[in-house]
Parts: sequence; structure tokens; C-alpha cells
Amino acid sequence: MKNTYGDLISLTIFGESHGPAIGAVLDGMAAGCPVDEEFIAACMDKRRARGDGLSTARVEADRVQILSGVWQGRTTGTPITLMIQNQNTRSGDYAKTADLLRPGHADYTAYAKYHGFQDARGGGHFSGRVTAGLVAGGAILLKALEAAGVRISTHVARCAGVSDTPFALDDPAELEKQLDALKANPEGLALLDEAVRQPMQQAIRAAGSEGDSVGGILETAILGLPAGVGEPYFDSLESKLAHIAFSTPAVKGIEFGAGFGFAEMRGSEANDPFRVDETGRIYTATNRNAGINGGIANGMPVVFRTAVKPTPSIYKPQQTVDYIARKNAELSIQGRHDPCILARAAIVQSCAAALAAADLMTIRYGEGWMTRPGDYRRQEGC
Repeated sequence: MKNTYGDLISLTIFGESHGPAIGAVLDGMAAGCPVDEEFIAACMDKRRARGDGLSTARVEADRVQILSGVWQGRTTGTPITLMIQNQNTRSGDYAKTADLLRPGHADYTAYAKYHGFQDARGGGHFSGRVTAGLVAGGAILLKALEAAGVRISTHVARCAGVSDTPFALDDPAELEKQLDALKANPEGLALLDEAVRQPMQQAIRAAGSEGDSVGGILETAILGLPAGVGEPYFDSLESKLAHIAFSTPAVKGIEFGAGFGFAEMRGSEANDPFRVDETGRIYTATNRNAGINGGIANGMPVVFRTAVKPTPSIYKPQQTVDYIARKNAELSIQGRHDPCILARAAIVQSCAAALAAADLMTIRYGEGWMTRPGDYRRQEGC
């Protein structure tokens, strides 16, 4: 089982949904980097369920305990162990249907791989609950990247047929304003247009009231990533971001910039013309390629979108099988489940992107981007 992502900056996740605790080990951070525990808590709060009809009724405190790798508010250069206790489990909710495979879940594939030895309670290690460790580690990297001039944020671009304002792909100055707006309004659904908040919430609650769920699209922007970051072919910027994005439960598709729209364009439309400003900085007049050429960042904003499927745990009766008795059956799911995961998944995607960006930054600059965040680019002639 592969539970570690990254080369020079790596994150290993551990734990199960109904086990004593979940968490992560973040390795590769330079010594002396500030660790803001209040910022970690704020990121965890964005992922935390609120029992508000938009997410699961399972509400956890999600307080992060730092067991190693941090001393007096700074990294020591050794592995950072982050633990989050599970305090609100109700494993009995799953006992009556333990032998029934939940459609859309990893129950059958986990059984086929681990032959019944997996912890199946609440999805076990396959549960979205485990992403709390990714957020805890990713929050440290988000802060380190921000100090180095790289900002990452995600909003709910579309959910239940309701669309938010898209990120300003071609305009870094406007995109920076949008990221400021998201930072200033951290509660609930991450949206740029407040007018769509109520309709989106109503659509989510309507699905939940019918025992159903909805999906949508998350859009992530990485602003300030230096030109030259990315390792083609197999560790290209797209490859690394796609890899970690698909490691997040429920993500089923990804596109960068114009994405699948490229299929309907001519080259004259798809290419981004290069220009130079009065300071000598090279940029592109448009940004259909989302700040990436040849798998390497070109200095423009990196913007990608992921398709997130509806939560598979729904209360409507579903056809399935009893995998122990080997017979067809009908399943009515018990327990506490999200009618939509997008509100909570936005911070997960930002933290995942931070892990990919931090790893590639370290491959490019070594520890310099962490230890000299103000001048590491000059050291490399950028």
C-alpha cells in the first residue's frame, strides 16, 4: 500500500476513519521554518464538518497534535509527526450492513486486495476522514510557500448546477484580488460571488433531504510559482498536480487552463503569445495553457479544475451484493454522511497542490526557497 507522496518533500498518511487517530508525517522541511499552529487550526476548520446540513453530522474537533519535528514554533529539520484523534465514531452504524458492498465505495476493491483484513468501519483507510492528515501537513507548506511568494487557493467553481465566478486565468493582478477575497471570507463554501451562496446551499440541502448527494467542480490557482519549476517528462508540473489531486477521494477528472476546450481550437487560438514588459519580465498575453509549457512553469498563474463526484454514501435504497454470502441484496445505508463534500474538499485540494509545488520547488532550489524566502530566486538568477 502506497501511503507516501513526494520525493524531497514527502507526506505519509496513516490511520483509519474509526481508529484511535489519523495523521501524517511530513518530511524534508528545512530547519528553522516557522510553524503557525493557529494557521494549521484555521485550515483544519475549513475541512471540518459543521452539522449544518451541508456536511456530515459527524463533527470532530480535529485538533492537531504535533508530536515531533517542531520546537519553539520552528521546524527542527526532522520528520514532523501530526496526529488528530478520532473522538466521535459510531462504528455500530455499520454493523448491520457490514457484509453489503456500498456502491461507489472502495469496499469491494479493498476486500479483493486485502482479503478481509482491512478495517472496513466507515471506509477505514479509504475514508475521506484520512484527508485531515493531508490538510495538517499541507497547511505547513501553504504557509512556507506564501513566505516564498507563492499563493495557493481553491474555490467551488460549480456545485449542483450552480456556478461561481471563475478565476481570472489571464490576469494575475485580478487573480490576486480574488485570492484576497477568499482569504477574507474563510467560512463555509469558498466562493467568489456571494450571490450564488444561498442557491448553492439550497441545492445541496435539497439533495440531502431526498437522501441523495451532489458533486461539482473545484478550481485551484497557484500564483507566483517561478518560471522553471517542473521536471519533465514524468514529474512535470501537470503530472505532479494530477497525481496528488487524484489521491483525494471522489476526484474523477482534471483539466488545466482551457483543458478539454483545446480539442475544439486551432493552434492560433490555443497558443499564448509571449510579451515582455518595461522591466524586462517575460509573460504571456493570454494564459490558456495555465502557466505551464512542456511540463514546466512559465511564471503565469497555474490554474486547474477537478471534477468531484457526488458523495457515494446516500440514503436511497441501492442494489448491491452480500459479498460473504455471494448473493444479490439491497442496501439502505446507515450512519452520518455528507450530501456534498465540495465545501470541505476545497482546502484539501489547496493543501495537496501545496505538497506538489513544495516538492518541485525543493527539486529546483533545494532548501533555499524555505531558508531564504526573500532572495532564493536571485540566487538562481530568476
